[in-house]
Amino acid sequence: MSDFKHSSVDQLPVRHKCEHEGYEYIRKTFVHRNEARQCVVNVYEIPPMKSAFPYHYHHCNEEVFYIISGHGILRTPDSERAVSAGDLLFFPANERGAHKLTNSSASDDLVYIDFDTANDIDVTIYPDSGKIGVWGKDVNQIHKVKNQVDYYDGE
Repeated sequence: MSDFKHSSVDQLPVRHKCEHEGYEYIRKTFVHRNEARQCVVNVYEIPPMKSAFPYHYHHCNEEVFYIISGHGILRTPDSERAVSAGDLLFFPANERGAHKLTNSSASDDLVYIDFDTANDIDVTIYPDSGKIGVWGKDVNQIHKVKNQVDYYDGE
């Protein structure tokens, strides 16, 4: 049996997340992190005037976005710029790859494909809020950086 995968976007499993003002998305997963060793592929739909995720960067995982439809504002360390259908965006795994994508339309969804590398563990930094996230197969945690403890604390 082949491991080849094919699907229509309309047939993909859907997750709707809307837990904080200003942030909302619908995620349609094509390649889940448990299905492949090196990649994850999702289609995101961001409602008008919302963002999917806060401004952040990864230490291990790289990301590529392909904008399918809509218009947005991409924040990076250098500037904010308009993005639209047909744009390809690459975010390296370091602070120069920091990004936040916001739907700038008042009426239309911003739809994009997110191609990610998938490492066993990734560390994500959120510069605006001073948080650090640790993500992986067996861990999904987020902490404030200022709550750092000594290496031998509790030993």
